[in-house]
Amino acid sequence: MRKPLVAVLFALAIAGAGAAPAVAAPVSAKPATASAASASTIAVRADTKAAAPTLQAVNLAGTVALSNCSGSVVRFPNSLDTDPALVLSNGHCLSTGFPEPGEVLVNQASSRTFGLLNSAGTRVATLRASKLAYGTMTDTDVSIYQLTSTYATIKNSYGISALTVQDTHPTAGTAITVASGYWKTLYNCNIDGFVYRLKEGDWTWKDSVRYTSACQTIGGTSGSPVIDQSTGKVVAVNNTGNEDGARCTENNPCEVDASGNVTVRQGINYAQETYLIPACFTTGNQLNLSATACTLPKP
Repeated sequence: MRKPLVAVLFALAIAGAGAAPAVAAPVSAKPATASAASASTIAVRADTKAAAPTLQAVNLAGTVALSNCSGSVVRFPNSLDTDPALVLSNGHCLSTGFPEPGEVLVNQASSRTFGLLNSAGTRVATLRASKLAYGTMTDTDVSIYQLTSTYATIKNSYGISALTVQDTHPTAGTAITVASGYWKTLYNCNIDGFVYRLKEGDWTWKDSVRYTSACQTIGGTSGSPVIDQSTGKVVAVNNTGNEDGARCTENNPCEVDASGNVTVRQGINYAQETYLIPACFTTGNQLNLSATACTLPKP
């Protein structure tokens, strides 16, 4: 998570563009090109004993660029082609500002637009929301918009399919790609492990994903889908990283274990798991926080 864009611009005007693991950065902070980022060496955990899965070449198809963040067009295992499509991003990427701790936004009217990208990162369409279906920064950092277009319309018009959200917990050691529609850049690394509690300023997130150090995500990558390279499915949504080595402050999240011990990992970046989300959407991709298996925070 990052400070609002205006504050980022002010800071960069003074100090120059630097690494920033979340909300949109100005053009002066543009990262390495997509080809350079996607060619980065994928770190492999030394304690991974299982045979390496067959990896897929992840690209930018289905990702979107927001005004201040990244995102992706997503579907759930039970979604139909005729359902209204959904866009996944971060709660801290909402155009209305950061939700307060404990605040959950549900089914709010929205006409926000999203630039849809193809595999090469070329913008091929502008998609429009009909509503913000869900948004929060409590326990997780997520926003889900419902679009005016169906999956079938997007596929037939632009040849682009939605990314599927995996409905099971991700696995440590998995090779992943963080696909940023804002920067049109791919970051490759592995899931290093999971964080019992990730605390940043006033917000606390549960069971967060920690990347290995190869994923040096920056400002503007917030909301990017974290894609399992062996399945092509979304397992998390990129949201933050510790910039300066500070302890539990904004832009410097800290890890808190079940015993309350705090660990700070400067330069390490994080994401929020998404496997809990499909259970909270029912027929027609409609939000149902009362569903038996739904454990997302409620208003």
